[in-house]
Amino acid sequence: MSNAPENDAHPLSPESEGAGENTSPQQNPSFEAALAERIHVFAPEPEPVATADPDLSARIHLHPLTADEPQLFQNWEQPVRPRTERIPNIGHFALVGAMAVVSLLATSLVIALALHMHLFGVTSREQATLDIHYTLGSEAILYLLTLVFALVSFPMIWGRSFFAGIQWNGATAYRLHTRLFLAAIACFLFAIVTGSLMPGPKDAPIDKIFQSPGAPWLLFAFGISFAPFFEEIFFRGFMLPSLCTACDWVNERIRHTAPPPLGANGHPQWSTGAMITGSIFTSLPFAAVHAAQNGYAVGPFVLLVLVSAVLCVVRLTTRSVASSVLVHASYNFLLFSIMLAGSNGFQHIDKL
Repeated sequence: MSNAPENDAHPLSPESEGAGENTSPQQNPSFEAALAERIHVFAPEPEPVATADPDLSARIHLHPLTADEPQLFQNWEQPVRPRTERIPNIGHFALVGAMAVVSLLATSLVIALALHMHLFGVTSREQATLDIHYTLGSEAILYLLTLVFALVSFPMIWGRSFFAGIQWNGATAYRLHTRLFLAAIACFLFAIVTGSLMPGPKDAPIDKIFQSPGAPWLLFAFGISFAPFFEEIFFRGFMLPSLCTACDWVNERIRHTAPPPLGANGHPQWSTGAMITGSIFTSLPFAAVHAAQNGYAVGPFVLLVLVSAVLCVVRLTTRSVASSVLVHASYNFLLFSIMLAGSNGFQHIDKL
């Protein structure tokens, strides 16, 4: 037996050097395993990658080697996907129109059930057209159902929230509230002028509804809250931008030009001609929807076209649907306020 001590040292220790005359590090499997182990143990942690997005830096630091690997679980809070599609477009407007049709059918069923039960003492559709509970109730149901459908569907289509897609921008409306109220005063002056030059009929359906007990106050509350909110979402949130985009799209096809890049917020940039055309073809249906309430009189129709044009300008210049809602609600508030003052608290509607 040899008296030489056995070489129990770690393969990479100084004592192991020279052991095995014919064994090189490249030929020694234990050497390679130990080398890999030591690199694993003593290798420094990867440094975070500096980026403009701190969240992105953190993700790269946590997963430096798996950036291209599929994740086992998907995070529910996904970042906004970059898109090149102009929204809302005609297809989106058609979709919200289909939602409104479905909501209208559902509303008709609810009204039919209420008439069958003689709710509020109303037994026929003729009576329901003049009863404040049915007129406002049917509008509220229609608006709410359509909004629920839109809130559920469009975020999945757009890859962003519903209110971001229609350019709600409530902060802009708050910042410009003084100027927006002045715009509402301008619309109110339009109403006074057109009312004196082209007065509406005295027996309009809206006047008959006002004569119902409690109707003026319900109309007041509805006219400064529900009506401006839902009408502006439909007309200035969907119809106006989709028509502007359609006008530019047709012009691009005729001239064989590329569409302009999206703005910094991901929304389309429209030409002046498209905005003028879109405003006109938005204002005409807006006035037509309210024409029945005023007996299809010319004066109120012209006034509504002018008011809608102002609302379109506000929405396009501020890029904020909330701004047009504020102007619309303020304009209705001024109208109801002068009616309230002229009728002694809605007690003498016949004086108006």
